[in-house]
Amino acid sequence: MKKITSILIMLVLMFIGYEILTESETILNSVNFSLNVFKNNIFPSLFPFFVLSNLLIKCGLPEFMGNLFKGVMNKFFKIKGVAAFIFFMSIISGNPANAKYTRELYLEKKINKYEATKILCFTCFSNPLFILGTVSILFLNNKEAGLLILLCHYLGNIFVGFGMRNYHPSKIENEKTSLKKAINEMHKKRISNKDSFGEIITNSLISSINTLLLILGVITTCIVLTTIIDNNLNLNSIFQSVLNGFVEMTQGLKYISLEAIPLKMKCVLTVMILSFGGLSIHMQIVSILSDTEIKYLPFLCARICHAIISSILMYVLFDFWVSL
Repeated sequence: MKKITSILIMLVLMFIGYEILTESETILNSVNFSLNVFKNNIFPSLFPFFVLSNLLIKCGLPEFMGNLFKGVMNKFFKIKGVAAFIFFMSIISGNPANAKYTRELYLEKKINKYEATKILCFTCFSNPLFILGTVSILFLNNKEAGLLILLCHYLGNIFVGFGMRNYHPSKIENEKTSLKKAINEMHKKRISNKDSFGEIITNSLISSINTLLLILGVITTCIVLTTIIDNNLNLNSIFQSVLNGFVEMTQGLKYISLEAIPLKMKCVLTVMILSFGGLSIHMQIVSILSDTEIKYLPFLCARICHAIISSILMYVLFDFWVSL
């Protein structure tokens, strides 16, 4: 069986190599498209947050937020308050930044592997600027639809987190929230750093650039794969667009917006793909977490549930929200 698997892998790789050689112009166009997506969307939206998050972690913001929000995080999600840092930063910056924040707190030993797996599952938000700008304005040309997509996407993730609250619940002492204690904990973390501020900034820049280059490689690979799939599968255009979206999200969402189907169906498919994330996002997150013990299977199950919940919310709320 293992030999057959090895042969199949080799045949698939040889087929991909053949496609790259024989369809070189199409493949080059796909690579250029991925570079443009990275240059115009990914890098500008993620780089500042990657650098900032590293600095904030070193300066003790997770400790500060952990003390302030421990009651809320424990009540709703049964997890440590420090997870609030990942939750709120992920809402602002989107995926796969949540994986980077989770990894950093895991390596700092602020959360264990179960807590990291849990918080990863319900902080996989798409970048709000991407939804409100690229998706709603450029793709769907409808601001109201974009706002509803954002709402359903975020609510779906929160429902996932609430549903997973009993997955390895954290043991947390019932202490009153104290601003003074939060500030003291933040201060202790900041002064405990032995690196100079210059070293912290340099390390943050290097770490951020390396992560972004990894993301670029994964996006390019997935877009090339969708191009090869399109060249060899003769599917209905809607199915083709959805398949592309589940491999590489941005390209699939663009194709869905061009389909001659009702806006409601476009929005349902869009929020479903955004919530699942696509193979590209999954590969990025797995790559970022490759040196940890954080589990992938719960994350995959959470993305499937997120896609189902958010698309149902969209279907139910669309007629009450969007004026046609």
